[in-house]
Amino acid sequence: MNTQLSDRLDATFIALADPTRRAILARLTRGEASVTELAEPFAISQPAISKHLRILERAGLITVGQDAQRRPRRLEGKPLAEASAWLESYRASWEANFARLDRVLEELQHKTPAARRARAPKRAKR
Repeated sequence: MNTQLSDRLDATFIALADPTRRAILARLTRGEASVTELAEPFAISQPAISKHLRILERAGLITVGQDAQRRPRRLEGKPLAEASAWLESYRASWEANFARLDRVLEELQHKTPAARRARAPKRAKR
């Protein structure tokens, strides 16, 4: 993986690691919003919300528009698509591992009780 993509993924996952930032992104899926609108549901200060927004902006997850004196934030999908593609690249490996596990479990279920007893360690008589 190239360094630039790695850095973008790092920024994306760092931004997504915080529940407040994930909630902000969830709100932005409904459309653009001002800082005041984004801060509304949270019991934290305006500077704290601004800090969360800066982290989201640095990760490229949101952009700031200009509408007269209003500066609405908008969701940007590209970083999420890159993170999703990176995760998806591991899906084949996970599925292969689960398929192997399923085969092992199926083999264990089909073994006869006699075969299981034969492999069980003998208990000493008292």
